[in-house]
Amino acid sequence: MSRPDARPWTRTWLSSPVRHSSCISTRPIYPNKTHAMPFKLSASLRAHKSDVRAVLAPSPNHIVSASRDSTAISWLRASVGDTFAPSITYHAGERYVNALAWVPPSKDAPEGLVVTGGQEAIINLFPPSSSEPSFSLLGHEANVCALHVAPDGTIISGSWDATARVWRDYQEVYTLKGHTQAVWAVLALGNDQYLTGSADRNIILWQGRKPAHTYKGHNDAVRGLVAMEGLGFASCSNDAEIRVWSLDGECLQTLSGHTSFVYALAVTPSGLLISSSEDRSARVWRDGECIQTIVHPAISVWSVAAMPNGDFVTGASDGVVRVFSEMSERWASEEELKTYDASVQSQALPSQQVGDVKKTDLPGPEALNRPGNKEGQVIMIRQGGTVEAHQWSSASGSWEKVGEVVDAVGSSRKQLFNGKEYDYVFDVDVQEGVPPLKLPYNVNENPYAAAQRFLAQNDLPPSYLDQVVQFIEKNTSGVNIGSNDQYQDPFTGAGRYRPGSPAPARAGNNYADPFTGAGAYRSSNAEPAPTASSQLVDPFTGSSAYSTAPAPRPAGILPVRTPLTFKQANVAAVRTKVQQLNDTVKNSAGSSTLQISSEENKALARVFDYLAASPISGSLPQTDPSLLLDVVSRWPEGSRFPLVDVLRLICAHAPASISPPSAFVTRLLDAVQWDEQVAGNKSRETNCMLALRAIANLEGKDGGAETWERLRAVNYVLLGKTQRVALATITLNASSELLRSKSTATVSILLQLITTVTIPRLVGTRADPAHRS
Repeated sequence: MSRPDARPWTRTWLSSPVRHSSCISTRPIYPNKTHAMPFKLSASLRAHKSDVRAVLAPSPNHIVSASRDSTAISWLRASVGDTFAPSITYHAGERYVNALAWVPPSKDAPEGLVVTGGQEAIINLFPPSSSEPSFSLLGHEANVCALHVAPDGTIISGSWDATARVWRDYQEVYTLKGHTQAVWAVLALGNDQYLTGSADRNIILWQGRKPAHTYKGHNDAVRGLVAMEGLGFASCSNDAEIRVWSLDGECLQTLSGHTSFVYALAVTPSGLLISSSEDRSARVWRDGECIQTIVHPAISVWSVAAMPNGDFVTGASDGVVRVFSEMSERWASEEELKTYDASVQSQALPSQQVGDVKKTDLPGPEALNRPGNKEGQVIMIRQGGTVEAHQWSSASGSWEKVGEVVDAVGSSRKQLFNGKEYDYVFDVDVQEGVPPLKLPYNVNENPYAAAQRFLAQNDLPPSYLDQVVQFIEKNTSGVNIGSNDQYQDPFTGAGRYRPGSPAPARAGNNYADPFTGAGAYRSSNAEPAPTASSQLVDPFTGSSAYSTAPAPRPAGILPVRTPLTFKQANVAAVRTKVQQLNDTVKNSAGSSTLQISSEENKALARVFDYLAASPISGSLPQTDPSLLLDVVSRWPEGSRFPLVDVLRLICAHAPASISPPSAFVTRLLDAVQWDEQVAGNKSRETNCMLALRAIANLEGKDGGAETWERLRAVNYVLLGKTQRVALATITLNASSELLRSKSTATVSILLQLITTVTIPRLVGTRADPAHRS
């Protein structure tokens, strides 16, 4: 029994296929393709300052890469054989960029569009030759980790918020909800069909917004998907396996060879399957067999993309983008190839990556005289007092050194918790007889932030904070991965504490709060640190002179007297969006009267010119916010958000134009229908969130008791996470203003609002996902 659309070469060996996720065979299922030469390094592209998490190649002379350094870069060359060079850097935010896609040229976008997604939960679309996005797609509530574009330009995105979203004509068409954890992989098949892969181990086929089939088989998070012409698709997973599926649910083949997480897949024009992995390699597969393993001088090979000319490109944890080719005329010079091989051989491999090592049981160099059993096979040998790892290359018919095995500090393998990667996931016993709670932690984050997150997620008392921090520090002491010295505590501005490390130098002012973009908090009355006298030393010990003066008292963190604001924005993108939506309103039957008037258009132009200035200076007329509120009030609900965002920026940069604040806030809350919260209304949720951020930007001068009473009247349970963060920021700024003004008349009302924000957080049950951050 075979599929009606199966090809003849498939039927010859599929004698009795088992449907619905049962793997069938390891025999070849691919058409015969020739593969004459091995792939070798063609080019190494260096410009990123951190891991390269995504790559794509729209043409043989154009590569795009995205990195944890918060940028994406377009690389261009004049023709094949020339050198790639950075052309444009796309920088739409301050956080990691994790995903890329390419929208082919069209009438609306003659150059095509580079699509980026990352931790800021915003999808940006850039013309290839511009560093400013033409469109920004809002909707996801967490890290956007997957993107793909259908032939008709439809975009599908996947996120840590456990949803995938489909976008057409730069508007969200629908949200795909069916996974229980992060959606790590997406694939647009055309004809309104989509595939999504998740940390919940499942792959779902969607027909429009409806799930049509669920594929089960992987034993860990699904990380990548790629279409396989004539077959269906392939998937890869943290279970170190690649599976080939037909669309009707048959698992046609399982490809094993990688020894750790498999992150990405690509298919070349000749039909070769390329995979990239945490095991430091990219592997080339043909007819279900690994025919070449290319080890990288990096911890992880995060991403891979096929190029139209048959080459492929990888992005790795060392921040380097590499191109590999099977065409000898495109190989790098002999010197470059030798340098690359030497860098691979010099790598130190943690013992966890290759298993337990007992030196006395290992063979010597004579083991290299025996041929390997298969491509990519790894053996270890004793070379004096060193343990070396060698890998068999079928292409060269020899063993190639891939590194030296050392004892590892900490775990070299990321661990997964709720679909997200962490360096550690600890088991914490909080009560006898109760299963331990999971405490996830990355070595480059503040232990206090991780501890607070753990307490909030498990509804534990804040009094446990110091105890949890001590637990983290005790169990991670001495671990130092990457350039973590750049971290600064968002409250104090100090570097991250590491037991046993020297005191850090005074922190700079380059920290940006992930919610507000504000710099690190510093108490305005903090005393300067005393300078030690280097001239007075003890003649016997060489120590600095003893002083009886008491040590200066460190500045306190609480109370916080400096307000937090939401000031970050891409003004050009907001302006474009307003113009686009106004054109839509103007051209829509029955709503043309709602378009922006001439007077309102002049006000908008003044505001955008004011906000686009660098630095921002001067002032705005008090009539401008009022005119914009008029437009917000009459526009369709789904079109209001960019105008509300403009009001947010006015509150942050031109608060003098908001007069009186109480009247402005009342009109703003009316315009976004604050009092009519409805669960599931995403447009209203977004509008209200931006309105709350606008009020927070008034820094406590928000109308006082009248405003707080109105904010408190809404059922807190109906608010989304971003709304709650903004509302909490309003209470913080209001308390800061009361401290500054020493006013006590309205303290009781503010306390009532604070209680509204904090009590549900403390008593919320685990059954209510709104209480889990």
